[in-house]
Amino acid sequence: MNSGTAEHTGGPAEGDTFDAGAGSLLRQPKAVWATAGASVVAFMGIGLVDPILPSIAKGLDATAGQVSLLFTSYFLITAVAMLITGFVSSRIGGRRTLLLGLALVVVFAGLSGTSGSVGELVGFRAGWGLGNALFVSTALAVIVGAAAGGSAAAILLYESALGLGMACGPLLGALLGDASWRYPFFGTAVLMAIGFLCITAFLKEQPKPARKTGLLDPIKALGHGGLASAAASAFFYNYTFFTVLAFTPFVLNMSPYRSGAVFFAWGLLLAVFSVLVAPRLQARFGSLKVLGGSLVLLAADVLVLGYGSHTTAVVCTILSGAFIGVNNTVYTELALGVSDAPRPVASAGYNFVRWFAAAAAPFFAPRIEGWTDIHIPFVVAAVTAVLGAVVVLVRRKSLTHEAEELEPRHAAEDSVAVFAN
Repeated sequence: MNSGTAEHTGGPAEGDTFDAGAGSLLRQPKAVWATAGASVVAFMGIGLVDPILPSIAKGLDATAGQVSLLFTSYFLITAVAMLITGFVSSRIGGRRTLLLGLALVVVFAGLSGTSGSVGELVGFRAGWGLGNALFVSTALAVIVGAAAGGSAAAILLYESALGLGMACGPLLGALLGDASWRYPFFGTAVLMAIGFLCITAFLKEQPKPARKTGLLDPIKALGHGGLASAAASAFFYNYTFFTVLAFTPFVLNMSPYRSGAVFFAWGLLLAVFSVLVAPRLQARFGSLKVLGGSLVLLAADVLVLGYGSHTTAVVCTILSGAFIGVNNTVYTELALGVSDAPRPVASAGYNFVRWFAAAAAPFFAPRIEGWTDIHIPFVVAAVTAVLGAVVVLVRRKSLTHEAEELEPRHAAEDSVAVFAN
């Protein structure tokens, strides 16, 4: 799975219209497009519930704190599942792992729409998180291995899928959720079923790797100082990220349509800055300076969001997508390139750490509001963003190997040019 060759990652079939030397982000084998398309839907599932959180709370007679557990259960299971993704995929193959993950999402997304209580919904979201972990972690390895243009082009393609999914998720949630909060879950199940069929049709069976991944391999990979530093910084950053994503909808207190529009605009900025802006900034200033500066700006934005007027909060919510987009791209590159661990193993170890923060933020933010006031959760989020920047500053030497000598940087610039022109 980490060989980086099409032969081992479901690459293009003979006769595919695909120029392996083009280095173009848009000219990819069908297997890559099928995996990326399913990834878009997988990421849609993260922001899907954003515009309907107040509707879910009302429909199930639940508090904001109880509804926030939809994120907590989802990401807590996702974090723990990262330890088994490589173990599973190295034994049954990447294609079967993708299909297993998609099947679980289809089942649990459908069951989520049938929930009769918030407890049932939280439980079904946990099962959804398991499926998503199996799919997303394996999808990144497949795309990196099979995409044209090297790993930088693959990362940009993956981040494009992430940004598009994060943008469309709230929009789908708003459109379907305006009729009933249950419909977005059913809609996701249908879309993931289509993704399942696409993977079945276009992704070849993958040979199992010569060496099977152990359950503790991701933990052992974190023994590398650079990867551990990237994961620690991303942990603090993710707390900020998911405070914005999971807590802000309650603060804005808007209708599903209005909230969906806000987070759609947020997601569009996230996608644009992930794919177009981040690589240009990295090429000019270096990855670590860009990451540190973006984290500090995100902290300032979140602080203003917490203390500003309603209009200011809307603007800052949308603007945060730009900083989050830049951060996502740089962190992904760091996680995949800073150590000599196989990419799936490094990705699993990194995600194991950072998703715990994604689980923590939705749980603690409403409780911090209850203990203090509505402003303090954003103060805490601003502090965690700054802590992420501090880790980058203090551990910059251990991160320099990848950040300053990123091998595929020129390929990334070429890929960005394709999108920009």
